[in-house]
Amino acid sequence: MKTYLSKIIMMLVIAISFAAVADAQIVVKIRPGAPAYRARPLSPSAKHVWVGGNYVWRGGQYVYTDGYWATPPRLGNRWVEGHWKHRRGGWVWIPGRWR
Repeated sequence: MKTYLSKIIMMLVIAISFAAVADAQIVVKIRPGAPAYRARPLSPSAKHVWVGGNYVWRGGQYVYTDGYWATPPRLGNRWVEGHWKHRRGGWVWIPGRWR
């Protein structure tokens, strides 16, 4: 019984630590400038939704990745664009997500 309980506790600790890492936000003093404008390609179908570009933390800095067309994971989902948010000490990128 103790072994079973200790395994469950360990699994909970690991799950919580992964959740904390997934929600980690990197604060930068100066947010990157707007990316260069690029023409949006034609939609592959009426079912596709434009998923705007995103910033990812790579090599010690935020790097912009282009947007793309995607089909929503569920009927009725809509894409909420990512955005910069001012926080104590600087700026953080809030990634886009399906809602």
